[in-house]
Amino acid sequence: MSTAAWAPVSLAVVSAGVGCPRPARRLADWVTEAVCRSLAAGGARAEVEVLELHRLAADLAQHSIQGRVSLDLREAIAAVVAADGLVVATPVRAASPSEVFDSFLTVLGDEVLSGMPVLLALNSGSDRQPPDLAQVMRRRLTSVHADPVPTVVVAGPANWRTTAGSDAARLRACIGRAAVELAAAMRSHRQ
Repeated sequence: MSTAAWAPVSLAVVSAGVGCPRPARRLADWVTEAVCRSLAAGGARAEVEVLELHRLAADLAQHSIQGRVSLDLREAIAAVVAADGLVVATPVRAASPSEVFDSFLTVLGDEVLSGMPVLLALNSGSDRQPPDLAQVMRRRLTSVHADPVPTVVVAGPANWRTTAGSDAARLRACIGRAAVELAAAMRSHRQ
């Protein structure tokens, strides 16, 4: 295999959970591991930058009130700008992402995510998701010109109560499918 095949690709991971424990972060970790495996299977090494938005909540609030961008917020934006692909893991309530994620999208603006391959992972507070949940969230990303992969990962409370059984197997299969899609989109994005 040529050295170029093992050139690193950059993956930014945005975890928008704010509660404790943070199921969105756990979901982000599972997805990130699967994406890294898929990239490695295709001959690429991933350099991963994880952005915990709960740590930027005060900076995001200051930006919305005063328009100032803190150093930490600038660094988070730079990590997304430099990325070849993005994983977004956010809790959702009533088909809306966390407020901190919405604020971060606003700070990023339309240009930063233009053409960016994105894997969307949603942590729903209910086992009964609205049927259009994935579409609503995909539209949020396409409205800022991002390029979300077809498969949206949706985890609910049943996925956190058990590590075995059909719910867990279904979630693992969905994560695997989405990871393969993001890895392929990242390779295409780089060319």
